[in-house]
Amino acid sequence: MYTQLQQRDSDRPPVTLSTLSQMKQQGEKIACLTAYDASFAALLDASGVDLVLVGDSLGMVIQGHDTTVPVTMDHMVYHCAAVARGLSRPFLVADLPFMSYASPQLALSNSVRLMQEGGARMVKLESGQGQTETIAYLARHDIAVCAHLGLKPQSVHKTGGFRVQGREEQAARTMLESALALEAAGADLILLECIPASLGQRITEAVKVPVIGIGAGPSTDGQILVVYDMLGITLGRKPRFVRNFALETAVPQAAVERYVQAVKSGEYPAPEHCF
Repeated sequence: MYTQLQQRDSDRPPVTLSTLSQMKQQGEKIACLTAYDASFAALLDASGVDLVLVGDSLGMVIQGHDTTVPVTMDHMVYHCAAVARGLSRPFLVADLPFMSYASPQLALSNSVRLMQEGGARMVKLESGQGQTETIAYLARHDIAVCAHLGLKPQSVHKTGGFRVQGREEQAARTMLESALALEAAGADLILLECIPASLGQRITEAVKVPVIGIGAGPSTDGQILVVYDMLGITLGRKPRFVRNFALETAVPQAAVERYVQAVKSGEYPAPEHCF
């Protein structure tokens, strides 16, 4: 009973939205990784990761699909619940998969599933200004929301593939305006994927909520990678922003700890990881 109150004064109190906001204000980088099962979750927890995302990227790295589109709500709830059982300190975020938030009401019912059945503390949805109504609706129902801008993997069939977004000034301006609109609607966190580093900096400086980047440059408030990518498990060609931390040690926990240190110090991402 009252677990959070009991843990608040411990050596490893749970990370909350307030924690993440304080980290942004104090300039402390937020180290984030994905996880899809209890064992990896426990590993990330023990290694000092601040935020864990159960991403619909599981459709590619777990299920072997070419995109995230085939992932269902049942898949997300199952994997989120498994990850939740392995976590103690990190803040747990879960993706709303393809077409699970086509209306505000549908987004709410599926968010409730991720929180009640999956143990998530926040939901993430691929966004744009068209999602302001949905985010506002979730916020009115006290659902913590992460808005996802830039490259949106659920939309690859529409956008023509996995490509850097926001290179042109008009596209960059539109993304900045979207970030501000989504924050105003009630987004508590913003994730930027695969955009120029200069745009990542502009958006991070413009909004008050924490900004997490993946291929969005070094100026975002935090960094996230797919855990299999940073451990070198993923075979074949990998995105430019990926760094294999397993090359530095044969011990998985040491590799994750090295990643956390590199994010916190600003060593990662380096210029070669940026657009």
